[in-house]
Amino acid sequence: MAVKFIIDSAADIIPSECEKLGVTHLPLKVLFGEEEFADSVTLSHEEFYEKLTTNPNHPTTSQISPAEFEDAYERLTAGGDEVVVITLSSKLSGTYQSAVIASEDYEGKVFVVDSLNATVGERTLLLYGVRLAAEGLSAADIAAKLNEARSRIRLVATVDTLEYLKKGGRISATTAVVGGLLNIKPAIALVDGVVETMGKARGAKAANALLRQLIEKAGGIDTNLPMCLAYTGNDPENMRKFMDEHGDLWEGIGDNMNVSSVGCVIGAHAGPGATAVAFFGKE
Repeated sequence: MAVKFIIDSAADIIPSECEKLGVTHLPLKVLFGEEEFADSVTLSHEEFYEKLTTNPNHPTTSQISPAEFEDAYERLTAGGDEVVVITLSSKLSGTYQSAVIASEDYEGKVFVVDSLNATVGERTLLLYGVRLAAEGLSAADIAAKLNEARSRIRLVATVDTLEYLKKGGRISATTAVVGGLLNIKPAIALVDGVVETMGKARGAKAANALLRQLIEKAGGIDTNLPMCLAYTGNDPENMRKFMDEHGDLWEGIGDNMNVSSVGCVIGAHAGPGATAVAFFGKE
C-alpha cells in the first residue's frame, strides 16, 4: 500500500512534473469568452499569457467538479492505496469543497487538505507532503502534518503592472492609470487563504527590495524545507534580477529550491512580470 497525491492545477506544477513525482494532476477550467481550456493541459502557461495579452476577453476560471475528484479517487484507491489531496485555498475557489464532497464514500482512504494557499505556495506544501511520504508516513499522518505546516508557508509577490488587477475588478481604472504613471509596483501576499496588499514601491529595484523586506519580516526562509521562486508571463527577467540582487536569502538551500512559472489562477490578476517567492518561515 502506497500514499498517492492529487493536486489541482492552481499549484502551478505542470502535468509533466507531476508525472515525475507520481502525483495526479487535476486541471481547473480557463475561459476566454466562449473558449474553454483545461489549465496546463489544453492551455500551457505560455499560451495562457499570449492570450492574456492579446485576447479582448479577460479570462475567468471554474473549479474542479466533485465527479472529477471521485473518478480520481476510484482509480487511485482501487489497488488499496491511500490518497492525500491538496487543493487551492477554500477562500479562493470551491475546488476544496468539491474534493471534500467526493471523499464522503472514501473515509479512511482519502484525506483532503485545504492549502489555504495558491500557486507556488500550494506547490511548496505538496513537495513537503511528497517528502513525508518518502519517509514512510501514512496518508492520515501526512494530512495532519500538512494541516499543521500550512500556517508556516509564506507566499509574497510583487506585481509589475496594475492593468490586470483593473481588468479583474480588483482596483479602479483611475487607480491603475495613476499607478502606471508613477511606476507603482504593489506587493501582495496570501494571508490566511486570501490575497492581501502588503505595500507599494516605485520602480523595479525598489519592488525587489520590498519583496526582500517581506521575506525578512516573515522570519526568513527555512532552507531545510522546499521553497519556490516563480514568475508570471513568458519572460522571467524580473525574477532573475531579484535572484541576482538578493541571492544571499537562499544561500545553502540547494535542491530544496524550485523555479516555476505562475499559471492562470493568479496570473490572470497579476499579469506578466510579477515575481513570487513561496517558502516555509523559520520556526
